[in-house]
Amino acid sequence: MVPPKISISDFVGIVKGRTAIRVLNKFKNLKQKPYWGNHFWSRGYCVDTVGLDAEKILKYVKYQEKKESQGEAQQKFKF
Repeated sequence: MVPPKISISDFVGIVKGRTAIRVLNKFKNLKQKPYWGNHFWSRGYCVDTVGLDAEKILKYVKYQEKKESQGEAQQKFKF
């Protein structure tokens, strides 16, 4: 539960930022992986306020994976 005075996007940003810092500090070898770039988390997030079923969550994850791989492919061809 998030207090109403904090926006969901701010909360997710805080959680992603803090967990990325903690994980990368604990497992320093992860910083060396070339496929990570400078990003630990993907840009998107999913917020459930009513109750998503497993099928909708799976569709969302697959959609985000597809978008992310398309973005990576576009960046490879930039000069």
